[in-house]
Amino acid sequence: MNTRSRNSIQGFRVCMDHIIKFFLFLILFGLVNACFAEDDYGRCERVVKTWASSSLDREIRQKDKLTLKNLLFFLHVPRTGGRTYFHCFLRKLYPGYLECPRSYDKLRFDPSKEKCRLLTTHDDYSMTSKLPKDRTSVVTILRDPVDRVFSTYEFSMEVAARFLVHPNLTSATKMASRLRSKSKGVSTLDIWPWKYLVPWMREDLFARREARYSKGLNTVEGSDPYDMEDFAMPLQEYINHPAAWDIVHNGATFQVAGLTNNSYIAEAHEVRHCVQKYKVLGKYVLQVAKKRLDDMLYVGLTEEHRESATMFANVVGSQVISQLIAPNSSLDIIENTEQSSFSDADPDSSEHQNSTSDRGAIEVTSSENGEAAKSAMTVGKLMNSYEVCISKLRKTQSGRRSASLKRIPVNFTKEARLRVPEEVLQQLRSLNDLDLELYEYARAIFNNQHKTSLLITEEKLDNISSSAYSIILWKVLTLTITFFFILFLFLLIVNVRRRTLKVKK
Repeated sequence: MNTRSRNSIQGFRVCMDHIIKFFLFLILFGLVNACFAEDDYGRCERVVKTWASSSLDREIRQKDKLTLKNLLFFLHVPRTGGRTYFHCFLRKLYPGYLECPRSYDKLRFDPSKEKCRLLTTHDDYSMTSKLPKDRTSVVTILRDPVDRVFSTYEFSMEVAARFLVHPNLTSATKMASRLRSKSKGVSTLDIWPWKYLVPWMREDLFARREARYSKGLNTVEGSDPYDMEDFAMPLQEYINHPAAWDIVHNGATFQVAGLTNNSYIAEAHEVRHCVQKYKVLGKYVLQVAKKRLDDMLYVGLTEEHRESATMFANVVGSQVISQLIAPNSSLDIIENTEQSSFSDADPDSSEHQNSTSDRGAIEVTSSENGEAAKSAMTVGKLMNSYEVCISKLRKTQSGRRSASLKRIPVNFTKEARLRVPEEVLQQLRSLNDLDLELYEYARAIFNNQHKTSLLITEEKLDNISSSAYSIILWKVLTLTITFFFILFLFLLIVNVRRRTLKVKK
């Protein structure tokens, strides 16, 4: 064998050795990764199960969950219509001095000392760890998860678009900071989750506007408001962004479970990210969230608007009215002068055009705040007042939204949502699988509540009918007795007069 052949064979052997070593390395790397992945999953499973177990153990079983306790905590899931309930129900029921100081990013009062009976906030369920649990009733409203994501996307863009009146992003952020520092009110940018979502969307809107200007593009192309990338972030890009993964998707479940990035639970971040990484672990979070819905005084549904509002008035409103007007009310009603120094100013007095509440909403409700404590409020009057209030509030919100979105050529409508591709909708369902299951569970609770409410209403009507019948029967009996008594007196007088006449003769 010549030298060239030997060198070739030797080179081949060296090459084969390298290939074999490479494959052995890949196998070893895969095994190590598998071990790490298995260890990571095992660690996550232990973390989530430990949290779920301790959460359920800490729960206090309500003796009578249908009875309103001293403190009403309205757990407001964003984009479910909760602001309407606050302005058109709760503000009409509770006087301002019974409303707890509002907490938007952290607890700003000591609930064991403050004389407050109503707490409305975007905080998650972990807030209850700071409240007197045996004296607190929790209520909430849930919405179809896909519609809620649509609404979250649209509202983020609506609020962010208000900043486009400024020439650039730097000017907008500086103005917002300056106005927020001067204002006593609370901006949307102070409230979870908008304090994360709006700045993100605002930055994106300015970037796209700058790119448009640099290209000299001024024309509007396309008619799909959810896919106009020259002007705004497309819906599909939005739902795939890490911020949406962390805050928006399955947001209702994480909020009811107390696991948002605004949680008071130390391990919330780790539990949430373990569940997001390993979807199979979501069943433990759902278990906790469902248990908490079970123990709530009231669970409403955005889609069942009329029925939800009627039920709220009957289940919650009627009990608030009874407590406020009872001679020995359990509510420690105090004078307006004793109102907590922590209380916020008018939330609409905040910066620019980015306040938490519409001025129209404030005007609609301010003059009627706490009607139940001032007058003979009834459930019927409450519902009539609610209908008037919601009509005005919707008109105000619609006008404000139109004015904001004029700055970008998008027109969000129900019809436009129907044109969104099925693959995007399917992805939304997949990303919000926990919320979908929790929503169906809430629907079952709602249907049971509705049946119970109807039975109570029928019982009340029966009692009213029985009372009315008894009253009528008693009136008839009284009239009959009175008639016979008068007849007896008449006959007696006639008889006496006859005898008197006979004697005279």
